[in-house]
Amino acid sequence: MSSPCVFFYVQHLLGIGHLARASRIAAALVRDGCCVTMVTGGLPVTGFPGEEVTSVVLPPVVAASAGFSGLADQHGTPVDQKFLDHRRDLLLNAFKAAAPDVVIIEAFPFGRRQMRFELLPLLDAIDAARPRPRLFTSVRDILQQQKKPGRDEETVDLLDRHFDGVLVHGDPDFVRLEETFPLTARIAGKLRYTGLVSPSVPPEPMEIFDIVVSAGGGAVGRDLIRAALGTARATDRRRRWCLIAGPNLPEQDFAALAMDAPDNVQLVRFRKDFPSLLKRAELSISQAGYNTVGDLLVTGCRSILVPFTAGGETEQSVRAERLERLGLAKALPEAGLSDELLTLAVSEILAKPKPSLHSLDLNGSERTSYIVRNAL
Repeated sequence: MSSPCVFFYVQHLLGIGHLARASRIAAALVRDGCCVTMVTGGLPVTGFPGEEVTSVVLPPVVAASAGFSGLADQHGTPVDQKFLDHRRDLLLNAFKAAAPDVVIIEAFPFGRRQMRFELLPLLDAIDAARPRPRLFTSVRDILQQQKKPGRDEETVDLLDRHFDGVLVHGDPDFVRLEETFPLTARIAGKLRYTGLVSPSVPPEPMEIFDIVVSAGGGAVGRDLIRAALGTARATDRRRRWCLIAGPNLPEQDFAALAMDAPDNVQLVRFRKDFPSLLKRAELSISQAGYNTVGDLLVTGCRSILVPFTAGGETEQSVRAERLERLGLAKALPEAGLSDELLTLAVSEILAKPKPSLHSLDLNGSERTSYIVRNAL
C-alpha cells in the first residue's frame, strides 16, 4: 500500500504561529509514514515548513493592517484581482498535482475569510475529485470571537457542506471550543480534540540568559521590546537579557532599538534555540501566542504574558487570563504597557517559585496524525 498523501494549506498573515504549528503537525505526519505537501501563502520564514515535506509557495500576501483588514503583497502594496486569480490557479493546480487522500486547511472557515477567493474554489475541487479526499479544518483551541452577525452561521454551513472533521488543537480541560465559538453544539459530531501542539522537551542551551523576551513574528511587538529594554536598564545589570524582536519587525524599528540596548542585552531577530533558552531562563516575557505558550508549558519557565489585542483581537487575552488563573503565568495589558509596569511585574515574578507542574495534554502533533491516518 502506498503512503497516504496529505495536502496541507496554511496562510499566515501577521505572525508566524500558524505556520509553526502546522509545520509541527506536518512533521508528525511524515514520521508516521505520510507524504505531505504543504502550501504556504505568507512571507517566507527560515526553517518552515521543514525539509521533510514538499513545499508549494504561493505569491505571498500579508494583512494590510494589524486588524487583518485587506491583503497586501510582500512590499505592502494592496493586491488586485489579477494577483488573486493567479494565486487561486496556482493553488488549484497544486491540489490536482498532489492528488491527496486527505486535505487539511488551517483556520478556515473559522478564520481566514480574506482567503475565500481561493479556498471556496478549492472546496469545490475537493468535492468534485474522484476519489474525494477527506477534508479537515485545523484550528487552535481559542478562536477570535466574531462581532459581525451571521459569521458563525456561515462557518457552520461551510463545515456541514464540505468538511469531514474539525481538529481542535487544545486540551478540553484547559479550554473548550464552545467558550469562544457559540455554535459548537451544531458541529459537535465533527470535533476531534488533539491536545496542544507543543514541541518535545528541548536540549540544553548553548548559551544561558536570565530573562528571555520574545515578540513572536515581530510585526506588532515593538512596544513590548521597547519596554523590556527600559526594564533591563532599570533592574540588576548583572542579569543577562535576550530580546528576540521577530523577523517581521520593520528594519528601522530594529535599528533604533539596537542603538538603545544596554551592555547586558542581546537583541536579535530570531533564535532557533528559543525553547532551549527558556529551559534555563529565570523568566520569559512574551505575547500569549499559541506556540510561545506551548514552549513555556513544556519548559516550566516563569512567565509574564502581554497578550496582543490590536484590532479587537481576543484570543491571546483569553489564553493569558486562563493561564494566570491556573498560576502558570502573570498577565499584563498591552495597552499602556510601560517600563515601570513591566519592572514591577519582573520583580514580583522573580520573587516567586517556578510554576507548579500541570497536567495539560501537550501531545497534539502525534494525536493529530493518529486522527488523520485513522480517517482513511
